[in-house]
Amino acid sequence: MGEIKIINPGLLTLIEDAGRYGYQQFGVPVAGVMDSFSHRVGNILVGNEESEAVLEATMIGPQIEFAHEGVIAITGGDLSPLINGEPIEMWKSIYVKAGDRLTFGGSKNGCRSYIALAGGIDVPLVMGSKSTYTKAKIGGYEGRTLKTGDIIKIGKPGHALSTLKGRKVPSQYIPQYTNLMTVRVVLGPQDDLFTADGIRTFFSSQYTVTNECDRMGFRLDGPEIEHVDGGDIISDGIAFGAIQIPGHGKPIIMMADRQTTGGYTKIGNAIWGDLGKLAQSKPNDKIEFIQTTVTEAHQVLREMEEQIASIKKACTARQVIGTRQFQLKVNGKAYEVRVEEIR
Repeated sequence: MGEIKIINPGLLTLIEDAGRYGYQQFGVPVAGVMDSFSHRVGNILVGNEESEAVLEATMIGPQIEFAHEGVIAITGGDLSPLINGEPIEMWKSIYVKAGDRLTFGGSKNGCRSYIALAGGIDVPLVMGSKSTYTKAKIGGYEGRTLKTGDIIKIGKPGHALSTLKGRKVPSQYIPQYTNLMTVRVVLGPQDDLFTADGIRTFFSSQYTVTNECDRMGFRLDGPEIEHVDGGDIISDGIAFGAIQIPGHGKPIIMMADRQTTGGYTKIGNAIWGDLGKLAQSKPNDKIEFIQTTVTEAHQVLREMEEQIASIKKACTARQVIGTRQFQLKVNGKAYEVRVEEIR
């Protein structure tokens, strides 16, 4: 067991895990991390279950003091992490000592960083999840964003710290975040309520992320998308990545803290494999949509799962970190003995 102390919470730092599933029928949103890929990889780096809770920091990272030694990893957007004022490498597991401080210098790319801690975050499960949903004040730490002075308990790591530090994600698997995102979209379920010109406009235009972008959804600005007869429907379910087009014709992309149902037409849904990079977009970033199929979306998802499996294999592979050789004599016979130190 260990603890961390929040010296400064940054702009918005929350405890989030894979999400709260099975309760949307009761009006409870899924919540959970915005960028699932970064979340899962961070946990792999520190030896946790992939679904374990992490700290999600947005735009301006927190200042954290470690009360005990541990291993951490920072993934997602690059907010310039430092330990005791010295830059540290992202997408790599880092050993920290008692008294060390983690700070962030500012955003270089992306929007959200994920801080994974070996042993996980020790907060109660609420409806099967540790995720914070602030509007209902449930989950996480007292159902709210973290504040200065908060003490967060950390679980006991499942592996010796010496075997966890130094794990690194191969460079070919590290996402690149830019100010122009291309997002693949499967049409539906209400694409028949848009004109042919409206659908052409959607797929041929560039949209800008407005200041109205948060964990619930991103409002975009750009050319208006034409409906056949208005943008209202009888409310139905809302998936992560659903793209609503209200009567004003401007897209709204629904994100992790989305409501469970909504009454605006949905022209399509961003595929799961693109939601992570979409979550890293920020105000004034540009988004272009391209049409894809369910079959292609499944293929992208398989490729992402294969990447995560490869990262896990690379991180947990036996590493020889030192060797020593000895000569032994047993019953008058000489033996050459080689000893390998591994992790």
